[in-house]
Amino acid sequence: MVPLSYYLALSAILFCLGVAGFLFKQDIITVFISIELMLNGVNLAFVAFSHALHQVAGNVFVFFVMVVAAAEAAVGLAIIIAVVRNRNTLAVDELSQLGDK
Repeated sequence: MVPLSYYLALSAILFCLGVAGFLFKQDIITVFISIELMLNGVNLAFVAFSHALHQVAGNVFVFFVMVVAAAEAAVGLAIIIAVVRNRNTLAVDELSQLGDK
């Protein structure tokens, strides 16, 4: 049986990689993927604690987070496509102003 600390360590690594990608990358797709990576790290921690404490509440919460993440992915990708069509760039620095081209 794998100890709880291994799952929590993996969860922390996933979350930290997501934070690093969010803070240091300039590509909007990479930032978007980093946010998803952070959500998956948190979900892993919820499932690990839910299993360790023998409660279903963590699994239910993970289900709702996954539903919201799927909706966020659909809307986020639609926004990214619209931005690329209007601005012809994926660089986050060039997207700081909404109205200017």
